[in-house]
Amino acid sequence: MNVIQHNNKRKTGKTPRKIRLVLTILFWGLLPFGTSAQSYYNNNGEIVLKINASEGQINKATTKIVRTAGDARSKTWLARKSAGPRSAADSVGKPDVIFKVKLPHAGLYYLRTYAIETGQPTGKTSHIGIQIDHQRVTRRIVFDSYHGAAQVAGKFHFTGQHQELKLWLPSGIQLAVVEFKEFIPPAVPEAVRNYTPGITPPASRPRLWVNHESLPVVRGRLTLGENKPEWEKVKAAALAPFRFDFQPDHEIFHREDVEKAAETKAFYYLMTGDKKVGSEAVTLMRNYLSVLEFGNITYGDITREVGRAIYTAALVYDWCYDLLDATSKKELFDQMHKLAIEMEIGWPPFDESLLNGHGNEAQLSRDLLAMSIAVYDEDPEPYRYTSYRILEQLVPMRKFEYQSPRHNQGVDYGAYRFGWEMHGVWLLYRMSGRTSFDDNIKNLPDYWLYMRLPDGYMLRDGDMFSIKNKGTQPGYWKHPQTMLLSYAYSNNPLIKGEFERQGGLPDNPVLYLLVNDPALKADHDLTKLPQTKDFGKVLGSMVARTGWDNTPSSNDVIAEIKGGGYNFGNHQHADAGAMQIFYKGIQMGDIGLYLSYGPPYDMEFNKRSISHSTMLVLDPDEQLLFRTKKHDGGSRFSQRFPLSPRETMSDPWYNYGSVVSSHFGPDAVKPAYSYFKADLTAAYTGKVSHFTREFCFLDLNRKDVPAVIILSDDIASSNADFTKYWQINTINTPDTTGSAIGLHNQLNGVTGKTHVRMLVPAPADRTLEIKSGKEANSTFGQQFDVKSDKPEASGHRIMVSPKGKNKQDRFLTVFQILSDNTQPLPVQFSESDGRYLLTFADRVVSMNASSDFAASAFKVSAPNDTTYQLILTGLQPGFWSVKAKNGAAPTNYDVKPGENTLYFTSAGGHFEVTPGRTRETQDVQPPARP
Repeated sequence: MNVIQHNNKRKTGKTPRKIRLVLTILFWGLLPFGTSAQSYYNNNGEIVLKINASEGQINKATTKIVRTAGDARSKTWLARKSAGPRSAADSVGKPDVIFKVKLPHAGLYYLRTYAIETGQPTGKTSHIGIQIDHQRVTRRIVFDSYHGAAQVAGKFHFTGQHQELKLWLPSGIQLAVVEFKEFIPPAVPEAVRNYTPGITPPASRPRLWVNHESLPVVRGRLTLGENKPEWEKVKAAALAPFRFDFQPDHEIFHREDVEKAAETKAFYYLMTGDKKVGSEAVTLMRNYLSVLEFGNITYGDITREVGRAIYTAALVYDWCYDLLDATSKKELFDQMHKLAIEMEIGWPPFDESLLNGHGNEAQLSRDLLAMSIAVYDEDPEPYRYTSYRILEQLVPMRKFEYQSPRHNQGVDYGAYRFGWEMHGVWLLYRMSGRTSFDDNIKNLPDYWLYMRLPDGYMLRDGDMFSIKNKGTQPGYWKHPQTMLLSYAYSNNPLIKGEFERQGGLPDNPVLYLLVNDPALKADHDLTKLPQTKDFGKVLGSMVARTGWDNTPSSNDVIAEIKGGGYNFGNHQHADAGAMQIFYKGIQMGDIGLYLSYGPPYDMEFNKRSISHSTMLVLDPDEQLLFRTKKHDGGSRFSQRFPLSPRETMSDPWYNYGSVVSSHFGPDAVKPAYSYFKADLTAAYTGKVSHFTREFCFLDLNRKDVPAVIILSDDIASSNADFTKYWQINTINTPDTTGSAIGLHNQLNGVTGKTHVRMLVPAPADRTLEIKSGKEANSTFGQQFDVKSDKPEASGHRIMVSPKGKNKQDRFLTVFQILSDNTQPLPVQFSESDGRYLLTFADRVVSMNASSDFAASAFKVSAPNDTTYQLILTGLQPGFWSVKAKNGAAPTNYDVKPGENTLYFTSAGGHFEVTPGRTRETQDVQPPARP
């Protein structure tokens, strides 16, 4: 037996995935059809068999010829005489038309149909019955709203001898053409053909999720602590009879209940050795697969259900291996292979990337990997394929990416796809007893802890499919399966706490029992974590919080700034420099909604910079890519993704800027300030010649004004005529009374506000434009009709532009987060020595006005009315000396590269800050990171 062998020739290189004609049968001429000779010819290197239309035999009692003049594809069609639906007896009776076909050689062929509706268009799905010789009749879509008239009915095996193709037509449809194309499997890359995996499945069984070493451990945990009730659920389900009625000559569609029953019974056998239950699992899986048929359904990402069937079969194959006779092995083996060919990633699995897209989901990391491990004794070739793709492609790429502990596909797709990666992590680990992925994979779930909001949802990142849940307000965000696999692998009690807050995994007790250690106690106290998270340089960003109270009554502020690193496309947005603030609800952030992938609203608005709070520079002649037709002014939109760390770092297309500085302190857990600066020039096309964005988050430790954020932008366009838009987006109608902007939201009946005051440019030097409601859902001229009850669908875009036509412009803005009815704090502002100086509450902040680091002396002052915390940013690395004018001895501070900040406290006074080190005085080192 060999899972991968076909009689078809294999691809020798990457070829376009299109239908190429091998056989065409046209329905035209007179009744009855006769027989005519066959002829072969070469069409661009393909052998084409042409059969005259008279080869068909029409059932005159049920079928008629329809002649039309309007369709270019055909003037002659076949249609049923009866307009009503087919009866059950009619569906398996004499076919409407029979064709005698002889294809060039044995193998798999695509069968394609072309049909249209006979009356007024309805878009309803219609099915055609197909039978080859005396095989089981199968139903396939012949017309629907997704693919219309041209449908690929599926892949069918032909013998290369004379055969009959029988069709049963639906009512309301007229059929013109049937086409055949030889199926050519995906090419196996040369590097894979002689690949020797570094780790291989053991000779012993089991090897999926447990091996001979870990099996006793899992068994020993079944009745301990929190595992016991889950084991009782499994036991009850496994011992209960499961009735599966089927008829061998009638296909059925995917049934999750059958698969769950087979998996549960197989697991129970694995844990207890109960052969009766194990045999039930084997019989159930054999019977199910023998009638399972997915047909030609392509919508709904059906490959996920196909893969689930493969995965379940692999579990039964491995866990019940000693109960399988030769016939059972071959049946399960062949059925898994048949399903593998239908996977979107293809078989051999080289039609899609494993690094992004659907290929980065369950297809390979769980389904095909499990199959290849299970059948390794019978055929090691499938494991050669899957192990190469994981060990040589996925592992090194994730080692590079996860240097930044957040997922480039965002909150939702990141959690979904990371969960499947963790299946691969676990399957290889439990199979071999060795870790295959870098340990930095254990840190990634921190991302979801930091993105959590008091309303139960998350800061927005990437395409958020969970936003489509019903209701105007988002529900509690959860991906418990991902959290389970993560905490169990890293032994992280905080992630286990997150798993429990998400409600656990009540519907999958088998997976829970395979990995959960009851001795690891969940920890729900997040206050031991730093309130600020620097996500590193691959996905440059920072989340700063004032606390960890994630309840609706929370008074915490959570803010995020993005910038620098790389763009990996797909569900990642063009959101360089984007900022979000949450306080009693979203104050400012993203207003795009992910309603479906690919329509104009998604590609022109949701995924683009214009739906985010960031900087826009409108170049009317900027080149448009990836199905986009409108200029949004933002950073480069990408749907490309890199295939290796080297490509990521060497191809400037993926370069989305760099993190210049990142630091928080002085306390490493509850910092008073959090500072982030990014150079975002590379994220934009040549329309931007320079752009840096600085973010300084200040935790004031107050209930009335819990936080203040200072945002500084220094941007230069390549053409002074390009209009710049400093943009923030919000949910509720902003207040524009006076020169400031007021934002607000409400949670749990309590209102929170944000007072936005732009200091540079001055009010006289800028213009303000606000687009609200439907008008906000637009991209400079193109408006989108957003069908959603979510508040983002009726949001507001606040756009500030300089009045003058300049290449270079600067923006300095202060965001004060306020409790309801609280007045904003007075802010003292001045600019001198090329630096901004801001004083408010008990803080003094000095920032460089330009993108460069300060390299020369400057002065700072603080009032004498209280003790102030002074934060100096944008300093070149090295020692700096701070000398008070009151005669006190100067203090030396060591400013570290990549941090570029200096912090001290003082009762007030005037200070001279000088680069260099003063001798015979105190040296102060910055606080160490946790």
